[in-house]
This record gives sequence, structure tokens and C-alpha cells, in this order.
Amino acid sequence: MLISPIYNCKLSRPLPVVHKYYQSGDLIIAAIIYQVFFLSNEITFQSLPSHEVLDHLGFHIATNYLEEYTTYRLAMEFLSAKDKFIPNYKCNDQTNSVAVIGGPQTKTCLNMAISLCNYKFPQITYGSAPLMSNDQAGIFVKWMFPDEIHQLNGVLHLLLHFGWTWVGMISLYEEDMERFVQKSLSMFLERGICFDFMEHIPKMMYGSEAAEMMEEADKLYRVIMWSTVIAVIFNAEITSIVTLRIMLSVLDSDDIPTERKAKVWVMTAQMEFTSILMQRPLPIDFLHGAISFALHSKKLTGFQQFMQKKNPNLEKDDGFIRDFWKDAFECSFSSDITDENAERICTGEEKLETLPNSVFETTMGGHSYSIYNAVYAVAHALRDLYASKLKDSRKIDKKSWKYFLQSPWQLHHFLHQVSFNNSAGEHVSFGPNGELETGFDVFNWVTFPNKSFLKVQIGKINPLAPPEKLLTISAKNAVWPFIFNQTLPLSICNEKCPFGYSKVKIEGKLSCCYDCRQCPEGKIADQMDLDDCFPCQEDQHPNKGRDNCLPKTVTYLTFQEPLGISLVMIAVSFSVVSAAVLGIFIKHQDTPIVKANNKNLTYILLVALLLSSLCTLLFIGQPGLVKCLLQQTTFGITFSIALSCILGKTTIVVLAFMATKPGSKMRKWVGRRMANIIVLSVFMAQFTICVVWLAMSPPFPDSDMQSMVEEIVLECNEGSTAMFYTVLGFMGLLTAVTFTVAFLARNLPDSFNEAKFITFSMLVFCSVWVSFVPTYLSTKGKYVVAVEIFSILASAAGLLGCIFSPKCYIIILRPDLNKKEQLIKK
Repeated sequence: MLISPIYNCKLSRPLPVVHKYYQSGDLIIAAIIYQVFFLSNEITFQSLPSHEVLDHLGFHIATNYLEEYTTYRLAMEFLSAKDKFIPNYKCNDQTNSVAVIGGPQTKTCLNMAISLCNYKFPQITYGSAPLMSNDQAGIFVKWMFPDEIHQLNGVLHLLLHFGWTWVGMISLYEEDMERFVQKSLSMFLERGICFDFMEHIPKMMYGSEAAEMMEEADKLYRVIMWSTVIAVIFNAEITSIVTLRIMLSVLDSDDIPTERKAKVWVMTAQMEFTSILMQRPLPIDFLHGAISFALHSKKLTGFQQFMQKKNPNLEKDDGFIRDFWKDAFECSFSSDITDENAERICTGEEKLETLPNSVFETTMGGHSYSIYNAVYAVAHALRDLYASKLKDSRKIDKKSWKYFLQSPWQLHHFLHQVSFNNSAGEHVSFGPNGELETGFDVFNWVTFPNKSFLKVQIGKINPLAPPEKLLTISAKNAVWPFIFNQTLPLSICNEKCPFGYSKVKIEGKLSCCYDCRQCPEGKIADQMDLDDCFPCQEDQHPNKGRDNCLPKTVTYLTFQEPLGISLVMIAVSFSVVSAAVLGIFIKHQDTPIVKANNKNLTYILLVALLLSSLCTLLFIGQPGLVKCLLQQTTFGITFSIALSCILGKTTIVVLAFMATKPGSKMRKWVGRRMANIIVLSVFMAQFTICVVWLAMSPPFPDSDMQSMVEEIVLECNEGSTAMFYTVLGFMGLLTAVTFTVAFLARNLPDSFNEAKFITFSMLVFCSVWVSFVPTYLSTKGKYVVAVEIFSILASAAGLLGCIFSPKCYIIILRPDLNKKEQLIKK
């Protein structure tokens, strides 16, 4: 529809301008008339407006119903004199137009702009169209529609709200689809929305090309119906529902399963339901559960009553209303037919409110509301322009005003600056690119068997709101296609991954089509359809289903558990045995076997082994600061003393036999002095290492949350791992030296030479601690402590058993061998 309202618009009184109707229109024309009435004569619409009033209002209406070329012709008519089609020749001032309102089809808007922008005509379009690429053209066009990206963003948020990630899209024109792919597709893909198909409606063809058009339509129908998508975006224009309705009815096929035919149509705001006479018998149940966008609007007081008062009997000179009446009520006026029985006769008294809304809606739709505001905007721009002239202290007479109206380009600045509240209290203004700054309403369609329908508002889109508040929707009572039994349809490529599973991309398919795999150990998926599993918090662990996190249990080696009790009993037993052996040696300290083996070193060795066994008790129980400080240091020092005693004993034996050689200088080293030096040196070295350790980075109580999946292990952190292994390394070096010396002294002739037993004990000791390192590193949890306790007790037992068992046997069971004569004999 191409509209050029108002020759001379003043809010105070009507102005004389001619009107005419070219072809049939619809409710949109009523919106224009209604608003012009409102601007020109502040009335309450309690009486029917007359053509006498219209003749004084000054507006020129024309429609380009279906034919594009008509747009260019009508544009040229605005540049011609009244009733003469001579473009660029307009010598009178009786039909000067100051603005053009056009739409709603995209091509109408663009064609109108191409024609009229050269003449700098102010234009207002009420359809959705891409912003003009031509900067000059864009200056002269205002859009009663938000930037199309806002609507697409609203569609995106709607899809995400319902979880519809597998969708299809139908456009009216191929270029619309291409523009969407170039500018907006990435926005959908980034949010996880995939398109199974993107098609456009076949172009209308006639004659020999009609068969080709039907073939393309059938292909499109099958693409839609065989697709597994449920949600289909229908991005078309005002009359496109007519095409869709015919296509779905005519091309319906029984070979397509019923469940595949159930689609939720998501329709853009450019579309409105129109029903031509030939398609009224066709069902509209395909729209049940559909969702549509509409320009945000409010109910206008008096408009519905204004529409209901329209009557062909009162508007006898109005050709439009007679044609509309015949089409809506499927009747003919008696003056138009010769045979009165041939058709139903129109009385003119039929009531518009009795028509189903699939035929005619008496409420104002989005496009009508846009035109209503467009007329209002032009009026406000004219008023502002008029006021600006008065501010310049210019007296504007009728002749000057007529001269001014011959240059309507002066209105652009004021039209761009328009900002007002309409009669419904809604604010109207234009954005920087000339687009209307408004939002969208979201409707849910409910159809009835009598082919009527109801659009229930379930939400709204506010483009100026933050992303998380852009869509406000309450779909609790929304209806859906009948086949879904009022459950929310799932428009997804495959079933969602259940709890405990994550998505796995399938090579060669879109991201919305994927497989599911169970979460790996240590991770969970507590929501459906997660892209990836995630680990629990440190103090939690996954359950068996890997769909939830459970608190980890706190654990450590206790005195109450069987393992702890066993280790305590073994440690105490070894301590008792060590004490018993010490008692035996003290009791028999004057016997040859005790004297021959350096009883002082023996006592120190037995005390060190006793303390080594008892120090393992520090490893059991809940770790504390004191325990952690004493654990490794006590173990390292006591064991070093034990090894130094063994080293001293074997060294003295070797030196003693070396001193027996004539002229040997080793005699001065044989005796207690040498043994004391060895023990004291080793003790001081290990003690120094431990002091440095405690000073630099001492052990401390810690919680190990990583080693065990379901447990938090309370332990002593070594603080400095390097210092810990330095202590062990020093003992390893001491062990190697002791083993070497004992091995060299194993064959020395002495009745009580214990070098052989020491060698064997060191073999046991080395075996225990060589196996300790890999076992310690591979063990987790509280069993790490148990491994170290076992190694300490095993090595202590090896030393105690291998060195002192033979001596105790002689002292207790074979006292006859514990004599000086036996020693001399050997």
C-alpha cells in the first residue's frame, strides 16, 4: 500500500484535499482514516464519519495490491498534476503531498524509496525492510519497524527459552534468505542453534511456468514435512500465510507420517492472517500452537467501535467498502446482479463483529498500529516545523505555507526528531538510522473448529533491555499442536544426553547432532545435554551414576581400625623384644660374648631400635603439628644412630685385626674412642639435616584431596620433599658404607665376630628400603603411612633379629659357649 497523506496538516482544523481509492484494501486503510479524523477533528467517534469530512481532510490513498509495477506508477502519480499522469509536471498546489507512507511488503518499500528519494520526499514505511544501502536514500526514509536484527535476536532468545536447537527456516524471497545467512546466521550458530533447512517460497508463476512452480512447491513441502525439526521459522510478509495455508492443504500427502506434519510455526512480525475468499474452506489448524511476533501495540480507545460503525449503506460513494463487504460476507448487492436468486444479497446491515477473525479482525493489528503512529508522526513533524517558523518571527500566511509545502524536503529534520506519546500513551521516536524504537509482542495461536482463532499474548521483546532480560515470557498456559498433548515439543536433532553423560561431536554433522558418552572417572554431568563433564569440588566426589557430587569422607590411619591396631601391636612387640634383649645384655654384661661385641655400642643400638619401633606410633592417629614435626625427624635420627652403632662395631672389628699386624699404626684407633667418634659424627650429621629441614620448610598437617576419589586423607605434608629425601639419602649412604665394611669383615677369624650377621641384617635392611621407595610413591591415601610404618618396623626387626638372635641363643640356651676358654680356643 502506498499512501501520501496530508496536503496541509494543522491540528486545529481540517484542510481541503481530495482523496481517492484505487483498489481494494483492508483494515490498514481504516487505521489511516481513523487517525486523520483524530488529528483533524477531536471527536469521540460517536457518529459515523462522512465523505464530506473526508473531502476536507486532505489525504491521497492508493494501493499496489500484488503488482510491483503499480508502486512505480503510483509514485509517479505523486509527481504529476491532479488526474494527469505527467511525471515532473505539477503546476497546481491543490494536491501537494508532504509525506508518503508505504508498505508493508519489502519490495514496495524499496521500490518506493528508489522512485521518491530522488525528489527528497519524506517517506515512512510500515513494513520490515533492510536498511537502505544508499546513504542518500536512507536519509529520506523512516521505518515504522525496528531494525530487523532486533526481531531475529528475539527469535533466537525464544528458541533458546524453549530449548529448540534444531530448526528450519522459510523466507519469502531468496535474497531474504541470503541476507540472513550473511548477516545473522552466525548469531544463531554461536548460541547452538542449527538449521536443518533454509528454503524460500517459490516465486509465483503463471501459464506454462505454473507447473514448474507447483513442482518447486511440492519439493519445499516435502523438505519441511520430512524434516525432523518441530520449530520452523517463517520469515515472510503480510500475505504469506495465504501461500502457506494453500500449500499445506493442497500438497498434503498420506505417505508422510502424521507426527512429522506437526510443526510449531514461529512467524515474524511482518506477517498477519489474511484470508481470501477462495481459501476460506481450508483448515487453519496448522496454526494451532504457533507463535508469532507483532510490533508492540496498545489497544486504542474507540477504534473497534469506529470499525463496527462502517456500513456500505452510509458510505455509498465508497467503492472500497462495498467490495470488502461482498468479499467478507460472500454476498452481492442487488444493484450489481440481474438475477436476485443467483447469489446471496447484501443488505448492508450485516455486522462486522459476527465475522470470524480468520476473515476480518476488528482489532488493530501491528501494521495498522504502525500506520496510525506514522500519520501521527507526520502531523507532529508539521507542527514542529510550523512552530520553528514562528520562532523565526515570520508571519506565515496561507500563500507562504502553500509555497513551503512545494518543498517537502524541509520536513526531514523535524520528522527525524519526532518524539511524542500517542493517544494510547505509547512513546514514539526514531533511532539513529530512522528505525522505530520499539519492541515486539509474542503471541500464541489457538484455533477452533469454526476456523476462528485467538491470539494470546505470552511475552514481549524489549531490544533495549540487557540480554538476560530481552525476552520476557510466560508460557505456562501456552498451547501446542494437538499431537503433543499439551506437552512442550522438543525441536532437537537427537535425544538429549541424560545425566552423567556429555555430548560428543559426530564427524561431518552439525553441532546440534551428536552422540552421548558417559563422563570419565572423576567428572559428572548434573544437567542434561552438557557439552562437557566437569569435576566436583575438591571436597566432593562423583556418585556411581556420575550425575551428582557427594561429600568426601575424612580419613586417616587410626588406632581403632584393624590395620592401625595391628601396626601398634607389632611396634609395641618389637619394642618389648628390644627392651628384653637390652635387659639380657645388661644382666650378662660381664660375660665374654657381651664384652667381645662392645657392650656400650650394643646398648646404644638396642635403645635406638627400641625408639625406632616406638616412633612409628607418631604416624598413627590424626595428624597434628607436633606429630608432623617429630615423625620423620625422630625416625631419621634414631635409625641413623642405629646404623652408626653397627658401622662402629664392624669398623672396630676390622681395625682390631689390622692392628694385630706387626708395626701397625691402627692400634691407636682401636677402642671406644673410635666408636664414639663414628656414632657422634653420624648423629650430628643427621641432626643438622633435620634442624635445617625444620628451619627452612618444616612438615605440617595437610589434607590430601586428590589422591583418593572418595576420601580426604589427613596427612603430614613433608614441607620440603627435597629435605625428606635428603634424610633418606643420608641413611641410604650410611647403609651402603655399613654393608660394605661388614661384607669386608665377614671372614675375619673371631669366635664372636658378628660381621656375618651384620652383613645379612644389612641385606634385609637394604631390601626393605629399596622396595619402600617405589611402594611409597605408588601408594595412595592412609596406606602411605602404613607403608612407611611397615618399612621402619621391618628394617628394625631385621637388624634386631639378625644381629642379636644368635647372641641371645648363646647367652640363654648355650651358656657353655659363653666362656673365655671357648673364645681362646677359637
